[in-house]
Order: sequence, then structure tokens, then C-alpha cells
Amino acid sequence: MRILLWHVHGGWSDAFVRGHHDYLLPRTPDGGAWGLGRGGRPWPDRAVEVAPEDVAEAGVDVVVLQRPEELDVAERLLGRRLGRDVPAVFLEHNTPKPAAVTTRHPLAERSDIPIVHVTHFNDLVWDSGDAPTVVIEHGIPDPGALYTGEMERLTVVTNEPVRRWRITGTDLLPRFLTAGPIDVFGMGTDDLPRAVGATRDDLRPCGDLPTARMHAELARRRVYVHTARWTSLGLSLLEAMHLGMPVVVLGVTEAGRAVPPGAGAISTDIDDLVAAARQLLADPDEARVRGAAARRAALDRYGLDRFLRDWDEVLADVVGTAVGSPATTGSALTGRTAS
Repeated sequence: MRILLWHVHGGWSDAFVRGHHDYLLPRTPDGGAWGLGRGGRPWPDRAVEVAPEDVAEAGVDVVVLQRPEELDVAERLLGRRLGRDVPAVFLEHNTPKPAAVTTRHPLAERSDIPIVHVTHFNDLVWDSGDAPTVVIEHGIPDPGALYTGEMERLTVVTNEPVRRWRITGTDLLPRFLTAGPIDVFGMGTDDLPRAVGATRDDLRPCGDLPTARMHAELARRRVYVHTARWTSLGLSLLEAMHLGMPVVVLGVTEAGRAVPPGAGAISTDIDDLVAAARQLLADPDEARVRGAAARRAALDRYGLDRFLRDWDEVLADVVGTAVGSPATTGSALTGRTAS
């Protein structure tokens, strides 16, 4: 298939473009939200940049939408109606906001465009209305068991933690600092020590690194801490588990499905989590054992091959239905989950 999508979520796209299709990514000279293309990422050759004015003649088979505004933009570029003339799905990355369970999805009135949720929790809490829904859980290109834990430090991956604050659990970082020093990776972290009243030695901003380099740096830290209160299941958490890191995780949203207790610690009791972080920092052998359990769990549920098979099934179902042929018996859409 020839799939049109915008480069919105680089981590998710890292997995998606490794399938057996052609992935058309709009690219403009100034880049930005509507023209990032590959964004300089080392993706397979099947991920092809296309100028917006060439989209109509690119032979698009299906559109993967990720923002409500893309519906109008895609129809303008293609000159055709999505869901009727061109098959489409809407990939929902996020938890609903502002209300947890009463927020109506922007495509809730569109029965002709399925919503693909990345977690079962999101499918549960979004009001998706008339739109058919399916869950395709994340898949991660395996970075390998890189964990050494040689640095007796906690680590966190988060973007814009000062602006997002309670959503990302930034206010909890001072409590985890009582267990040990923290290195923070991600965008918009430079002002974080000042914002939480910590020294730059105790709470060290490490910046937004290229994926492979970030994986190598994370794996040197002893324990990964996941403080997000109200986000979808973070890819950084799953990546840390793939690396073989022990994880200390707030037991919210989808975390309970993703993280077995033996992988580190999962709880809504912050005191319990701080105590677990302190124990794992002090016991590298136990940290290594729990990290190995985390890796096994991640490979079992969030492997790349399963993820790509699930997407193949959903896309085939949507394209087949859109052109008037019967949907596959027992398809992902009729079953509401692809795996």
C-alpha cells in the first residue's frame, strides 16, 4: 500500500515505517508541523518525502490521520473525500483532555473513519461516539539489551516538563531526589532544576538526544523512573524496558498492563516508589534482575513484528471495506482489538 501520513510522533513513526508499505511523508522547504518529512531520521527507504502539491498524483491507498486538522488538509491535497473516496483511519496517541471520561473524540461523528487507539485504556476512556475503534498496542524496534546500570543515578525521559507540570509528574521529582540524583532527557528540560528548586548536580538536564545515543545513555543509569500522571503509555518507558532497565512507574493509565511487578516497582503510593528507587540504586544485582524481567515483558507484548502485523490487518480491512469488498471475517475492526 501507499500510505499518506504526517511526521507527528517520531517515536511511533520509527516503528510504523518499518513495515512493507510505501510511506509518503509531506515535506516543505521550511519543515514545521505540516512539512517535516522524514525529519532527518534514519528510516528505511520506503519512507519517502513528497511535496504537498504532488500528493494528489502519488497514488495514495490510505491515509493515517493523527490530528483533527489533517482531515481537511488531506482532502484538499487529494481532491477527494476521506472515508468515501479514499480510506482513512485516525490514530489517537493521547488520553482525552480536559475531562477524563466525558471528552468527545473529534471524529466521534464519523462512522466511516475508524479510530485506532494505542492503548486499551484510551479506548476505554475516550467517548468515540459512532466511530468504530480498534486498539493496536505499541511496538518498539528492539534497541538490544544495552543496560549496564554503571551510574548510580535515576533517569527520566520527558518533554516540556516545566510547562506540562502535573501532567508529566514534574512536581514529584523532588520526592524522588530523596532517593538519589536524577538525569533528565528530553525537550525543554534545561530550566527544570530551577523550576523544582534543585541543584543542577542533583537534577541534571541532559537534553534531547538522537534515539540511538539516548538509548546508550539511558542504559548507563541504574533505574528508570516514569512519573507521568495523565499521558498515553510512554514510548520512553517501553524503550527503557527493552534496554533491560528496572523501572519505577506510577500505576496510572495503561502502566498496569505494561509493567509486571517483577520489572521494578509500580504503584500509586509515591512513598513506595521512592523506597523502591532507593533500594534499586543501592543494589545493582537486584536492579539487573528486575531489568531483565522488564525486557522479557516488553519483548513479549511490545515487539515490532506483532505491531506491524496488527497494522497490516487493520489497513487491509479498511481498504477492503472502502472499495466495497467484504471486510475480513473476524477482522480487527469487528473485534475491536488487533491482537
